[in-house]
Order: sequence, then structure tokens, then C-alpha cells
Amino acid sequence: MKMKGAQIVIETLIELGVTDVFGYPGGQVLDIYDALYTNSDRISHHITAHEQGAAHAADGYSRATGKVGVCFATSGPGATNLVTGIATAMLDSVPMVAITGNVAQAMIGRDSFQEIDITGITLPITKHNYFIHDVNKLADKIREAFRIARSGRPGPVLIDIPKDIQTAIGEYEPKPVADPFPLPEPDPVKINRAIELINSKKRVYIHVGGGVIGSKTYGLVTELADKLDAVIGCSLMGLSAIPTDHPRFLGMQGMHGHYASSMASNEADLIIAVGTRFSDRATGNKQKFAKNSDIIHIDLDFAEINKNIQASVGISGNIETTLKAILAGVDKAERPEWIARVAGLRAREAAAVPEMTELNPYLVMDVINKTVDGDTVIATDVGQHQMWAAQYINFKKPRKMISSGGLGTMGFGMGAAIGACVGSGDKTVLITGDGSFGMNLNELCTAVSMDIPLTIVIMDNGVLGMVRQWQTLFYKKHYSSTTLERKTDFVKLAEAFGAKGVMTKTPEEFKAAFEEAYASGGVTVIDCMIDKDEFVLPMLPPGGAIDDMITVKGE
Repeated sequence: MKMKGAQIVIETLIELGVTDVFGYPGGQVLDIYDALYTNSDRISHHITAHEQGAAHAADGYSRATGKVGVCFATSGPGATNLVTGIATAMLDSVPMVAITGNVAQAMIGRDSFQEIDITGITLPITKHNYFIHDVNKLADKIREAFRIARSGRPGPVLIDIPKDIQTAIGEYEPKPVADPFPLPEPDPVKINRAIELINSKKRVYIHVGGGVIGSKTYGLVTELADKLDAVIGCSLMGLSAIPTDHPRFLGMQGMHGHYASSMASNEADLIIAVGTRFSDRATGNKQKFAKNSDIIHIDLDFAEINKNIQASVGISGNIETTLKAILAGVDKAERPEWIARVAGLRAREAAAVPEMTELNPYLVMDVINKTVDGDTVIATDVGQHQMWAAQYINFKKPRKMISSGGLGTMGFGMGAAIGACVGSGDKTVLITGDGSFGMNLNELCTAVSMDIPLTIVIMDNGVLGMVRQWQTLFYKKHYSSTTLERKTDFVKLAEAFGAKGVMTKTPEEFKAAFEEAYASGGVTVIDCMIDKDEFVLPMLPPGGAIDDMITVKGE
């Protein structure tokens, strides 16, 4: 059937199962927005305050649901405002499709108003991108973009559609939704080598990354841990893959990981790494990482094998197939000495948790844990608050931790929380800091306008806490530009946006405020006043290894 290019865009998205898109209109996408208007009963558009917020919302939607997130922007500044959000999705392997408008093809290369080469700009931060030249190929290019975004190691794809393509008449015929491209199968020789190595070891540690969530292999990981009498740790991106209360789970390892998890990885004689890239935040000094351990690295992306850490056995390909084959081949074992040693590490970690008499990050996380249900999504920004959440929030189900890992994007949280809330349909809590919240607090108007169940907890210490912590430890307390001294009243700000605002200074005030906010089902901002000198501990110093871990303030 014949229809305008803009209508083809919307029809193809609906065909692909898209129900929600996030974006901001502008001159070069008016035809697409007109098509959205006439199809508003079939697909919902959520207007954000800024295109970056739209990109983060699409990202958060995808992380919470596993579906492809979609965002729209106009040409020029609209398109460039998506860049940080696209890069965030790329570094965390999030499937997302960004659709931008551009000036008509006849105007390309003439410095036209709001013309920008967005495909050139985003080439390094997308799995693939498209500049559409032919309206008759538009539908197939959109289908291909979605397939690429979902296939293999997921990631963002951008489609740039000139104005004349949007208005041109083209052919559209619906097609069945294509499955992702088949996953490569693992090498059976390497699997057998891994099985032999596992059976020869006494202290086995399984390190879980975001690839376990993407491949839905969390059940296989826990089954393997039970069979091997192993313990489990994770990277930041692996959080929520394994329930926090699972008896074999030690929590996040690395720069700000749990003491027991990081020490166990250091003392293991075998690390089985699944769906993780061994980032510097997870390993510390790579030359000293796991120096007494063999490593079996299992990852869908062959490029990750031996990229950061040399593996004894590297297995690329289908993670599910790999884990099932290893499970079938390894011997069931009991490793009581190893489990006893880990229990000792856990006891030492538990003894280091401070008493919770004043309003501090540990108490805040404890209140959140005791109040929320297992379906609640926890989103964070980036900084100290992110690490406190990673260390102390209890997760019961996968896809409930929404956080920027690879790029470490301050300002990610508001948009991502909105998208995650829309996608999951569940209550959402955003844990942020006054620095991060200040970057995209404009999206508060989006949350209020949508009337979503979002509770925002601002860990307000008046400083850029993580940077200040580094300045305290490594820069002779030269607090250069990290003491904010802002006059912002977050309670009045929340009220101005139409949300409820509460300031809390004591444990009792925070508990009452959070319980009321969470139960309300609306948008509440809780300004939670904490000490500017609170530290995130443990911590690996720059260039440090697990042996250099700082566990006590003042070390």
C-alpha cells in the first residue's frame, strides 16, 4: 500500500510491537509527529523536557523490559542532544533505536538551518546507523535496525530520515517480525577444556555481568554454583541477576564492591566469568587481578575474550548453550573449606557496617529495603549514592537495577527512571545525589505530567561526593570546585514542578517521608540531608589491587 514516509515510520514501529516512544518535536520531524497524532490510539508518545531525557527514558525502558527502547528527535541540536544517551546505551549494551529528522536531501551539505551530520557523529557510539535515501526502503531499514539492536550483543542504532523522505509517498507492506540473528555456537573443545579445569579446582568463584541478564541465564548460573559448591559475585551491570538474599551471592566486587566478594575473587583458584567485560572498575589493577587464579571467560561477544584480562579458557558464543554444556559435564562437588573461608569474609564485612543512629546512607538504604516490594524498580544516577545503592539495596528479580555503568552518566537517573516506570508499570525509586539531580532535574516536569509512581531520594551533601572523596584521599583535600554552595531549595523546586517535596534530617523523618511517598503512588522528592564527608567503602585506590583495598576511613 502507498503512504507517506512519516506514516511508514509509525506503521513499521507498530508492526514491530512498539507501544511507547519518548521524544521532543521539532521542525524536521513534524511529519512524523503528525503521523503520531493520527495513530495516538495505537502508540503512545511521551514528551520529555529535553532530548537527552528522551534518550535516557528509552534506555531505562529497555533495561526494565528487555524490549527495544525508542526515542525521537529533530535535526541539529535535537539530534545532538541524544548523543550522551546513545553513548550510555552503547557502553551498557542496551537495545535502543533513535530516530532523527534531518533537512531535505537537496539541502544536505549546505549548512542549512539545524543541519548536522548525526550519522557521522554517532558512528562510534552505535552498533549501526542509517541515513535514509529511498522512501521505498524505509520500512525495511527500520526493521533491520531493530533486528541489529536486539541481535548478539545488544546496542543502540540510529536512523536519520531527511524531511523529503518523510513527505514522499512510498510502498509499505506489513511483514512478520524477524527474530534476532542466530547466536554463534560455542566451541565444544573449549567447553571440554573448561570442564576439565573446573573439576580440578578447590575454590570456585562465579563472576556475573550484564550479559547474564540479557541472556536470561541467571537460573543456570545459580544451578552451576550449587553443583560446584561455588560462590557468586557480580559487576555493577550484573546486579539483580542473582537475588541479593541468595545464600551463594556475595554482591558486587571491584573498586567499591563488597569486601567479601572482592576478597573471595582474589583468593579463588578459579574464576568463571559470565557475560562481563572485566572493566577496570571490576578488576582494579589488571596486572595484579586474579594473580593466583585461572579464568574461564564466557561471553557472547568474541571481542571481549582476552581484551582486558587473559583467560585460561575463553568461550565466545551462546551463553545459554555454553552454561548448559558445562553443567552437564562437570562433577558435582563439595568444597567445605572454601565455603567456610567465605563465611569468615562475610562475617568480617558484616562487622564493619556502622551503627545507624544518625541519618546516613546505610540507614537510607535500609529503610528503602524494608519498604519496597520485589517488583519495585531502583534507578540511580552516578556517584557515591550509586555505589551505596549497589552495595546495600536488596534485589529480588532481574531488571530491577537501572544504572549507568560503562559511561557513568550523571543526569541519567531521571529520564531512566521515567522510562523504566513506563515500561515495567511498577513503582520506581530514583536514588540520586544533589550533583547528579541538578543535571536533568527538568525531567521532573515529565514525571509529574505523566503522574507516575516515582519516589526520588536525593542524597544531599552539598558537594560532588565521589570527587570530593578522591580529593580527600589522593589530592591533599584540595576541594577544587566540588563544594557546590548552591541555594537550591529542592522542596520548593518539587512543589513548583507539581510534585510533593519533603526535607529530612533525622532517621525518623526519612522513614516517615519515604513510607508515605512510596504509598502515595505519585511523584515525591525527598531531600535527604547527609554528611558531606561520608565515604563509599571499601575502595580500591587508583591503580590498586584487591590487596590495597581501603576498608576504613583514614587508611
